[in-house]
Amino acid sequence: MDPYKDICTTPLEMLYQWNEQVPNRIFLRQPVNGQYKTYTWAQVNDQARRLASALLAQGLSQGDRVAILSKNCAEWFISDYAIQLAGLISVPLYPMQTPNALEYVLTHSDSKVIIIGKLDGAKTMEPGIPDKVIRIAMPYEMDMRTDHHWDSLLSSVEPSTESPIHPMDDLMTIIYTSGTTGNPKGVMHTYRSFSSGVQNATRVLKINKDDRYLSFLPLSHIAERFMVLGCSTYGCSDVSFVESLDTFGDNLQTTRPTLLFAVPRIWQKFQQKVNSKLPQKKLEKLLRIPLINKLIRKKIQKGMGLDKSRMLISGASPISLNLLQWYKDIGFEINEGYGMTENLAYGPALNLPGAVKIGTVGSITAMPNTEIKITDQGEIITRAPTLMTGYYLEPEKTAETIRDGWLHTGDIGEIDSEGYLTITGRIKDVFKTSKGKFIQPNKIECLLQHNPLIEQVCVLGSGAPQPVCLIELSEAGKALALEDKLAIEASVKETLKQVNQEVEHHERLDHAFIIADSWTPENGLLTPTMKIKRNIVEKYYTALCDEHTTDKNDIIWAAAQLKT
Repeated sequence: MDPYKDICTTPLEMLYQWNEQVPNRIFLRQPVNGQYKTYTWAQVNDQARRLASALLAQGLSQGDRVAILSKNCAEWFISDYAIQLAGLISVPLYPMQTPNALEYVLTHSDSKVIIIGKLDGAKTMEPGIPDKVIRIAMPYEMDMRTDHHWDSLLSSVEPSTESPIHPMDDLMTIIYTSGTTGNPKGVMHTYRSFSSGVQNATRVLKINKDDRYLSFLPLSHIAERFMVLGCSTYGCSDVSFVESLDTFGDNLQTTRPTLLFAVPRIWQKFQQKVNSKLPQKKLEKLLRIPLINKLIRKKIQKGMGLDKSRMLISGASPISLNLLQWYKDIGFEINEGYGMTENLAYGPALNLPGAVKIGTVGSITAMPNTEIKITDQGEIITRAPTLMTGYYLEPEKTAETIRDGWLHTGDIGEIDSEGYLTITGRIKDVFKTSKGKFIQPNKIECLLQHNPLIEQVCVLGSGAPQPVCLIELSEAGKALALEDKLAIEASVKETLKQVNQEVEHHERLDHAFIIADSWTPENGLLTPTMKIKRNIVEKYYTALCDEHTTDKNDIIWAAAQLKT
């Protein structure tokens, strides 16, 4: 059977199935003021049908766009199902973004309605919502104007009685990339691309009713929507949400998820929390003691709330080898994967449980119906039924990215003899020094992040004799810096020495700047998925780097460069 023509089961069909088979089974668990409010499949189905009726009552027509602006919550799931039930197209929005970025996406997508939920600083984003867009508020505190409130709106209508089964090639959602450069692009996914990817992943990963998720990464990011919303829908799994950053640890302890998807920065935060209570040298010593090591591992795993986990997934950006090894030492296997919004984050590589090869993003045969090749230029290209149909209203950019049916990822990689893929860099991040040598910064940055005192790092040096690096210290690093700057300098200097021994001569770092600034999505230095915006970093720090070109110091403490 041709996977590109295969008829899959859509998310709505799974909703219908579970509503019929297990209507009273709890599906969603939403913490509110420390107490969990639960939603059965029947309750989710009822609210989704009521919201679908309410959306159509606003005068929307089939194919109109509806935006969702909220942190993860039960109503996010319900809104997604309701939009599908009404024959509309969802436009997920990142809950942390500037008004300008918000306005761009709402205008570009021509969204008619925006469903607004849990947010921090909603008032600051309000200028980005055009007046003509109808505002529906989820049942949470809201410090901006809204036109309709969730509870009263849903109680004012009868639930939709329609149970559509959408054609595979109908457009389901437009997901705007977070964009490290320029405006975000609207990635179009059909019911075929979404359904085929989620259905296969649920089967391969054996996701089922005994699994529990904790959903906390933005559902506007394709990986969370695919891995958590999508796979829980197909697997009939329990999903709990995080009430706030302050309650994250408690929510994790209560949920004890069997599957957890997180980005490398989150895995690093877990490590830092453990080391704050059990310093690394002491931990290593205890792990070397035969009888004690098992007890220590169990205690750490339980303390993290991950003692019931069967699969821990890392994605969205590279994770350091040092961090992967740290988790292995305490008895956890991190399943790193690789994907993009453009291919639903489905493959083309994944380290499956029991088949992890540290240092790679996984086997290229792990997920069915995917193909991958490395071009003569070293670029990774891939194709699968999960491939987007294109960028919304941008045929030229679509043509640049999809050629002859192959997605050109922009990533540079290698496939080893066992069929495992390693990412070695990104084409657009490469820069040239004044000596005419090309530098791939990603490789150097991964080496630098072995140091637990380093939170984030960016390698720069276009047009300079040698590259340099900008370092934002971790919480542990910042705390130590207040007491002993010389200890920080010694640690970073040793890391520079080790890195410079591992790279080519032209890649060696001249010096490291320890910056006083914090890079966040709010100040525009990071994307909502915590990737560094290199062009913005260069804008703020190139003058600083140029000023110290002839500096003989290995470590330079830099004053704040960002305007507050």
